[in-house]
Amino acid sequence: MSDVIGWLTGKDNPSVRFFTLASLVEKPPDDPEVVESKNAIMEYGPVPRILGMQHEDGTWGDDPRKFYTDKYGGTSWVLLILAELGADPNDRRIRKACEFILDHSQDKEGAGFSYMQSEKTGWGLAGGVIPCLTGNMAYSLIKLGYMDDARVGDALDWIVKHQRADDAEDGPPVGKVYEKYVMCWGRHSCHMGVAKALKALAALPPSLRTAGMEKKIAELSEYFLKHHIYKMSHDLGKVSKPGWLKFGFPLMYNTDVLELLGIFTSLGIKDPRLNEAVDAVRKKMCADGTWKLENSFNGKMPVDIEEKGAPSKWVTLKALCALKAYGQVG
Repeated sequence: MSDVIGWLTGKDNPSVRFFTLASLVEKPPDDPEVVESKNAIMEYGPVPRILGMQHEDGTWGDDPRKFYTDKYGGTSWVLLILAELGADPNDRRIRKACEFILDHSQDKEGAGFSYMQSEKTGWGLAGGVIPCLTGNMAYSLIKLGYMDDARVGDALDWIVKHQRADDAEDGPPVGKVYEKYVMCWGRHSCHMGVAKALKALAALPPSLRTAGMEKKIAELSEYFLKHHIYKMSHDLGKVSKPGWLKFGFPLMYNTDVLELLGIFTSLGIKDPRLNEAVDAVRKKMCADGTWKLENSFNGKMPVDIEEKGAPSKWVTLKALCALKAYGQVG
């Protein structure tokens, strides 16, 4: 494993180097290597390249109004990528992008995030609010320094109030929020919406979570636990999400077994119903101790992150963190 750690801490990928030292090796925040690697994220690699493509108004892409529909070069997607890469929240360009999304994607009345802006008000159109985007933007804003912002708090409250974890046991939910997008709500909640909502709530430090947030975390966690993450809850002998066994980074609106295990790890949840998912991760390890990038949005993002089909530092880091948390590596 020491060879793999050496590979992960190579200086060619400052983000992976930082997260490996901080999360996997567990060096303290003031360790010189951790500080150096964190600073390097903004100095070379994909983050400064992405920031170099930013427009003056804080957006990316050909049309600022297509912050979501420009997949995957619009501002909402780029903001998510920057959050995943560990970009510096104090950078003025990051804050400008965050403010743009808060101004033009968030529905000012409901507080969820919309995939389109209102032509009348300029802010997020209430009829375009969707759960996976709301989760992704809340997560991104938390990671990019907005966890204390009231607008993010309102978005998390939206998740607590509206995010469903239905498992086709009852009828579809009733209410204006749920009427437009059957694929998001319906009798069986969209797995991606549940995953991104849980990811956002898990990103908030426990000290800042309300009782309602903790209750919602428990509800959304149980949803995936009864699915053993990637199986059919009503027939655990069948796989419902085979694509989730092909690991990638970043995942955008989608999710996979590895991301969900990372969320459970951050929440400190250890449950026997996770064992099959942990075993699935372990079995995909290559002979050299690495994991490959099998799922990619290369060619659609402002910059490509890693080569599809090749050993992936991101996937390897996340796999090792998950296996370590569940006692599979020393």
